[in-house]
Amino acid sequence: MKIIDGKKISSDIRLEIKTKVEKIKRTTGKTPGLATILVGQNPASQVYIKSKIKACQDAGIKSFHHNLDEKVSKEDIIALINDLNKNSDVDGILLQLPLANNEFDKDCINAINPLKDVDGLHPFNAGLLNLSKSWNEVIKKNILVSCTPLGVIDLLNKSNISIEGKTAIVIGRSNLVGKPLSILLLANNATVIMAHSKTKNLKELCINADIVVAAIGKPKFVTKDFIKEGTTVIDVGINRTSDGLCGDVDFESIRGMDINITPVPGGVGPMTITMLLENTLKAFKNRI
Repeated sequence: MKIIDGKKISSDIRLEIKTKVEKIKRTTGKTPGLATILVGQNPASQVYIKSKIKACQDAGIKSFHHNLDEKVSKEDIIALINDLNKNSDVDGILLQLPLANNEFDKDCINAINPLKDVDGLHPFNAGLLNLSKSWNEVIKKNILVSCTPLGVIDLLNKSNISIEGKTAIVIGRSNLVGKPLSILLLANNATVIMAHSKTKNLKELCINADIVVAAIGKPKFVTKDFIKEGTTVIDVGINRTSDGLCGDVDFESIRGMDINITPVPGGVGPMTITMLLENTLKAFKNRI
């Protein structure tokens, strides 16, 4: 078993980002800025936001945080977003999801200026990604892509794990992970199967795949029966259980197999925040 060390890869990329930010400051006199919006007091969301703010500080990126009451109206959230859209010091806007009232999610996301949409969830950016024919096109056009899928591709590339020609199965079809990751894998010339809760013969599909991505939100759902020797397993899940944090993959059941695997924690998670910093730099460059 070979562990794909997301912490180490993420740390290396953050050092590169810090160097890029310092160069931007020297050459333009400007500092990239990220605004975060948290609605309510969800403990998990608070932890995520604190991590993102600290990562910005470490990289030299300005951080503007806004914590709103959970009873805030949709109109007030959108009013704040509109103010941030107009603020020239803010290059990226991150609305921490889910909102206390998730009926607001879509309208609030759509209110974000697509050029500042560092989560890659605005229909404009999702459309650009969907219309891209290749990974090179995604890079060349500086498209703002959802951070977790972007982090997964970086993990594979920096671990020298080939994607081209491989069969990849993504378990999960969310707008945040499953759908954009499937498109990115396709852009990297994989043959992609998008699976979900209604997929029949899931084990059989997985065991014939070269890359298995678990993003279904069910603790230890993927077991040894899903995996063949030589597979790369990407565990996107972060589940809080009575035994602590665990992923969507039953790590212990596949211990000892000849596979590449991301651990939980320390795999995809650190890369998600790192890609948020990367997207903030993209947003800065797209606006100048």
